[in-house]
Amino acid sequence: MQVTVSPGIVKGTVTANPSKSAMQRAVAAALLANGTTIIRNPGLSNDCLAALEVAENLGARIKRGDDHFEITSHGVKPFYDEINCGESGLGIRMFTPIAALASIPITIVGHGSLTTRPMHFFEEVLPQLDVKCTTQDGKLPLHIQGPLQPKNITIDGSLSSQFLTGLLMAYGAAAEEVTITVKDLKSKPYIALTLQLMEHFGVKVEEQNFEQFRFGKKQSYNATDYTVEGDWSGAAFLLVAAAVAGNAEVQHLNTASAQSDKAILEALEKAGTHILPGVFTVNIHKNGLNAFEIDATDCPDLFPPLVALAANCNGITKIKGVSRLAHKESDRGLTLQEEFGKMGIRIDLEGDVMLVHGGTGIKGAQVHSHNDHRIAMACAVAALTADGPVTIENAEAVNKSYPEFYDHLQLLGGQIAVAANS
Repeated sequence: MQVTVSPGIVKGTVTANPSKSAMQRAVAAALLANGTTIIRNPGLSNDCLAALEVAENLGARIKRGDDHFEITSHGVKPFYDEINCGESGLGIRMFTPIAALASIPITIVGHGSLTTRPMHFFEEVLPQLDVKCTTQDGKLPLHIQGPLQPKNITIDGSLSSQFLTGLLMAYGAAAEEVTITVKDLKSKPYIALTLQLMEHFGVKVEEQNFEQFRFGKKQSYNATDYTVEGDWSGAAFLLVAAAVAGNAEVQHLNTASAQSDKAILEALEKAGTHILPGVFTVNIHKNGLNAFEIDATDCPDLFPPLVALAANCNGITKIKGVSRLAHKESDRGLTLQEEFGKMGIRIDLEGDVMLVHGGTGIKGAQVHSHNDHRIAMACAVAALTADGPVTIENAEAVNKSYPEFYDHLQLLGGQIAVAANS
């Protein structure tokens, strides 16, 4: 679909959408548990729905209530020999080691950008754990046959923390007196979130400086009651919208969360925004904004909202961590450069650093999401302070993580027109 966002003032209160990072991890833990888990405030984005389908195919029975899901499981006991992770990078990297706990051959597929993402690390690591594993020249489909045997292992954490999340969760169900050693781990906060959630489900991991993860006596996941907290990744766009175009309160945000994208508060503060954080709410007021510097290596999903913020700041903003952007839904460094360029914002890419030339005025334009949810949201936020409307092609890309985004922007006063793609 095509969405046109007109310049305007933001004002009001909105509730953050549920965290898809927490939701997908909770679904995986519920699959690994014995009994019935209740997941409250569940996420309904495409990635979350894909995780529920994968869990169902791997042996869970799922019942949907008005405001919760009941997931009944007795561990990984696949009903089918194929699982589809949709377009979820976390989903495929997390569920593959978990699916490998089963002894039957399983084929793992996906669609969209997931078919172009590298999967070779599975072939490098899983055979060390007695799992047969093949890909198609490092890409999907992925064929595995377990059962996975937890052992002392060393892995490279530089490409993605998501595969480590899957290993940790799989080990939690089967490991005894073994250690995972990780070199050069990126996105440590996401691993903190994984460990936090595993502990909620009864599995405790001894962690040393995010370099060693030790499993002692064999443990098991316990079915439990879990409430999904608000999503800092999606809320970052609303907070930036308020910072550049008015004021807003975003509720159901845990300021003590382990989510890495909570770092948006640091960026907003550095830019000069007025922030009033509560325990589960954040108030943002527009103020004079100036260029800032931030290292987003551990929170690469923040690049799009950071660029929308930087475009409204006087001066050149410096964002580190560009190397983490190549294997997202699009090559986000180049995509941000291209689409914000259409809106008159110059972006330079210099190695691992992005330079955003702000304060020059955002122009109305026609842009394209590149089927990347975060690009669509970043362009919509930038439109709020443009000199004319911004039309976003393939704007439905937001359904991957935040299907309520345009509705929430409208709740805050955003002027939005929706049409079919031309």
